[in-house]
Amino acid sequence: MSIKPGLIGALLLTGVLSAGVCLPVGAQVAAAGASAPRPGAAAVPWNSLSPDQQRLLSRLSGQWEQLPPQRQQALASGSQRWLGMSQEQRAAARQRFNQFQQLPPQRRQLLRQRWEEFRALPPARQQAARENYRKFQSLPQQQRQQLRQRWQSASPQQRQNMVQRARERRAARAPKLR
Repeated sequence: MSIKPGLIGALLLTGVLSAGVCLPVGAQVAAAGASAPRPGAAAVPWNSLSPDQQRLLSRLSGQWEQLPPQRQQALASGSQRWLGMSQEQRAAARQRFNQFQQLPPQRRQLLRQRWEEFRALPPARQQAARENYRKFQSLPQQQRQQLRQRWQSASPQQRQNMVQRARERRAARAPKLR
């Protein structure tokens, strides 16, 4: 399964983006397997972290050196993002993480898989998907619900046709994204 751009693709990304874009550091630790390893990643020395990052990651201080370098980098950048958030953003991230944790394991795994597929897309396709998600979110609630119902009630063949039509419309508007 691959993430499809277009309005229908935005429906697929809704859960992924709301669950994983701004996870707090605790969520990143819990989802340690969710990030694709970056070959050749350099280790991040504990003393290179700011005092605020060290405080935030203090429960990992004793095992920091044993963490894989790519995990250290993910935690360091995640803690930096977390520290840059407002209280409202942090509260929203905590809420999304709690919602994610309450999902059945199969659903969480599917969302992780979709997130990794999204991250594997070229930057232009990621940007197109984000823009389509924003467009979807700006629609009236009733229209969003109608689109969700239409997608959910469609057969796999109908879904494929919907995605193909969305791709064709997108290609006609912005041929350079392909």
